[in-house]
Amino acid sequence: MEAPPRWPGNGTLCSVDTGFTQRFLPTVYLVVIALGLVGNGLGLWHLCTRARRGARQPLDLLVGNLGLADLLYVSTLPFLVSYYLQGRVWLFGQGWCRITRGLFHLNLYASIGFLTCISIYRYLGIVHPLKARGWCYGTTPSAWLSMMVWVWVIAQVAPDFAFSKMDDAGTQCHDTTEHEYLGVYLPYTMTITVTGFIIPFLIIIGCYCHVVVVLCRNDTVNLGLRRRSISLVILVMILFSVCFLPYHIFRNLNLLSRGWQLQGSCTQAVKNIYLSYQVTRGLASFNSALNPLLYVMTSESCMSRMRTLCQTRETSCQEDEKNMSIILCKEELFLGD
Repeated sequence: MEAPPRWPGNGTLCSVDTGFTQRFLPTVYLVVIALGLVGNGLGLWHLCTRARRGARQPLDLLVGNLGLADLLYVSTLPFLVSYYLQGRVWLFGQGWCRITRGLFHLNLYASIGFLTCISIYRYLGIVHPLKARGWCYGTTPSAWLSMMVWVWVIAQVAPDFAFSKMDDAGTQCHDTTEHEYLGVYLPYTMTITVTGFIIPFLIIIGCYCHVVVVLCRNDTVNLGLRRRSISLVILVMILFSVCFLPYHIFRNLNLLSRGWQLQGSCTQAVKNIYLSYQVTRGLASFNSALNPLLYVMTSESCMSRMRTLCQTRETSCQEDEKNMSIILCKEELFLGD
């Protein structure tokens, strides 16, 4: 087998503060385990009970798949807590090391994929409600879309399982790979950053910007609907800005800095990049604790919060305003509220 490309240089890395990682990440992971298990467990239970009552909505399947991805990742965190608390000594074998590290990226890009689909559904339901009902109504389109997201995510993450995650001594479990494989691993992470993060992020920004403009211009939409829709926009933007964006920036910067170190560069900036990357790893794992908020955002009843959809200064609404109320109510039911 052909040897992988290697970075030129003396092959020596800077001395960095690994003790920070061993204190910071276990604390974050313990919080994520508690919040993720409770939040996603209750959310999936709510979706299952609603499905048994025959009240299943199109968004339920997408949100449910997001919850399953979160639970799958959270189940691996106790092994990582043990790893860092024992001074970065991995006791569970090379195969489980790859699976544990790989499931982090599987959860990360599955979360981004399903959040993108949920955002597109919201966009179609609010901006093009009548057209959207023709092909988005029911659970079959959501099932096909969920399957496509999983296939696409697995195809992106699968190459990561091929990279070595353990050191020569077989005691450390790396979150990326050993430095001699950086020549191929860095282009891979750059590619998946574009396909798995940047493109979905641009799609979501485009959808929600249009949604906000439509809601602000439409005076017939009640204040509760506006606030709730804008709250969903804010939540998704927080997830991307706090959990996903910093991680992708500093993951690639950290890989680049490791290449610089192997070429003889060892500066304080390089050490700061490493510490910042460890912080963003913890922030990225928090998406499994924040995602359950989507259960709340997508489960409210249309009738319980709609007081009036027709606002007019006249003593009675005109016929066209009544028709608008009917359309908006149907839109609400389609969105799974």
